[in-house]
Amino acid sequence: MNKPLLSLFVASLAMFSSTFASADELPSVRLATTTSTYHSGLLDHLLPEFEKETGYHVDVIAAGTGKALKMGENGDVDILMTHAPQAEQDFVTAGYGIEPKPLMYNDFILVGPESDPAKVHEVKQVAQAFRQIAEHNALFVSRGDDSGTHKKELTIWENSNTEPTFSAYRSVGQGMGPTLNMSSEMQAYTLTDRGTWLAYQNTLALNVILEGDERLFNPYQVILVNPARYSGLNEQGARTFSDWLVSDRGQALINAFRLNGEQLFIANAQSE
Repeated sequence: MNKPLLSLFVASLAMFSSTFASADELPSVRLATTTSTYHSGLLDHLLPEFEKETGYHVDVIAAGTGKALKMGENGDVDILMTHAPQAEQDFVTAGYGIEPKPLMYNDFILVGPESDPAKVHEVKQVAQAFRQIAEHNALFVSRGDDSGTHKKELTIWENSNTEPTFSAYRSVGQGMGPTLNMSSEMQAYTLTDRGTWLAYQNTLALNVILEGDERLFNPYQVILVNPARYSGLNEQGARTFSDWLVSDRGQALINAFRLNGEQLFIANAQSE
């Protein structure tokens, strides 16, 4: 083969290879999600299946719900998975997000030391439990990070007609895992989502002190960041991920996720 023909062949082969690679490599989906879905192990359970079935890779940014929503407001991510209903509604109403979909739920629980210095185990309502913790000036560790859990905690303090200004209240600005570890070390009370608790409980010197109050319901949604507001979003990838999560396949995988034999999240996309 003469040199001109060889050069043309090599150039054509390079062009074909480049075209094939670009068609095969789909752009990553940027997901901002609460730390509870990350620390619980749920995403490690879901994402390999989604990526295998669709070809999309998901880049996960785990943060408190407030920070996750802020990333959505700035157009820094394509899709959100969060658990703070009022903040999510405000996000959508302001035009930052579209197509919010119920995804799953679990609940919050109050955990604390076995000694239970505030005698919280004797009550059934979480607002009363918070009042007693404050009255006894018992150690309480707050995430203090504008997460969905922190927002829920602040709502409970408001419902209890009690300000979290007592001297034993500690706001640490950390995710759920570190907050649980601190609470265990300090023998303090804290509010946690059940999923992260189940992931960490075997390493903690804490007990479940109160559960089952309807105020502790913890719903999760998936929300697309509005592509009309920002250029460069992976709209197709985000929509594919959202649709997959609420599909029969995604919902079955959420229900199948267990830790130490316990189900962490209950899928509810079909209950709209």
